Amino acid sequence: MRVVEAFREAYAGSPQTVWHAPGRVNLIGEHTDYNDGFVLPFAVPWGVTAAVTPRSDGVIRVLSLQSPGEPATFTSHEQSTGWTRYVVGVLDMMGADVAGADIAVDGDVPQGAGLSSSAALEVAVASALNDALDLGRTPMELALLSQKAENDFVGMPCGIMDQAASALCEEGHALFLDCRSLASRTIPLDLAAHGLSMLIIDTQVHHEHAGGEYAKRRAECESAARKLGVAALRDVTDLAGALERLQGDERKRVMHVVTENHRVEALIGLLRAGAVTEIGALLNASHLSLRDQYEVSSPELDVAVEAAIRGGARGARMTGGGFGGSAIALVPVDRLDGVKESVSKAYEERGFRAPRFLPATPAAGARRVEVA
Repeated sequence: MRVVEAFREAYAGSPQTVWHAPGRVNLIGEHTDYNDGFVLPFAVPWGVTAAVTPRSDGVIRVLSLQSPGEPATFTSHEQSTGWTRYVVGVLDMMGADVAGADIAVDGDVPQGAGLSSSAALEVAVASALNDALDLGRTPMELALLSQKAENDFVGMPCGIMDQAASALCEEGHALFLDCRSLASRTIPLDLAAHGLSMLIIDTQVHHEHAGGEYAKRRAECESAARKLGVAALRDVTDLAGALERLQGDERKRVMHVVTENHRVEALIGLLRAGAVTEIGALLNASHLSLRDQYEVSSPELDVAVEAAIRGGARGARMTGGGFGGSAIALVPVDRLDGVKESVSKAYEERGFRAPRFLPATPAAGARRVEVA
């Protein structure tokens, strides 16, 4: 295994434990997690693998196969920069339980594609340290710790969805998560049994959320909740009445969040009823709301969605935080080539960079990797 070989070469010893954590695709429920709402993500086959040995001297050494060179060494958490902040942030949030560590990571999540490579990195490292030190923290506790690292240490005000999906998902299932109570349950998602596949369309437009438009959207939602006298937008039950009391962007944000929560519940209802082929309309509605009400789409995402539907997809929408990244399309297996051709042609006509297509198969969450 590449990451184990790299660990041995860099640190002159074998890692105590190795863990893999996946990225995720969100089937529906976008920008609802930090509004205490509902989400329905599933893990993808790509992720981050972390080889870890704890240290007792306060030194942190971090090596990534995606950033060749000598390990970065820190004797203080504040010394970390760039991608290493996601790793060091996890150790910081673990507090006195972790004095230091030698860490090597290897990832194959397409970065910038909106598939949450950062959460995969955080959860892989947190899970490995939890295992190596026998701390006994649950997967949800590790997800919350990883989220706190990204919020408080990295400075990205994300919700809990990405880390929870990476830690808790099961193969062949989506994860229904109530982001207020943190109650969750797995929902079977066997698309192949219905002659369908989920296609990820990577726009190749990379996004950066920290401190930018993402934070602005969250602040608008929190401001609207205060004006409406509710703890979070999840609590809005009279949408028409709420919209009468708001103006401008806040009015639009509330419209999206409230209707998106209903779409999550409706989609789960269709899956339970076996009406998998009918969920496409909800994907379409979600995208239009994200484009027009939440205003987090982009020309590349819009073209991907429109061209996928023209090419034969039963539904499509942007997924992830937006402003770039990926779209997903629910496609009959016999129309996959047609959808890819339609999107590629539309991109070429507009002078966009050629998109990348990835199959989205629901995968397992964080797990220990046995090393020979």
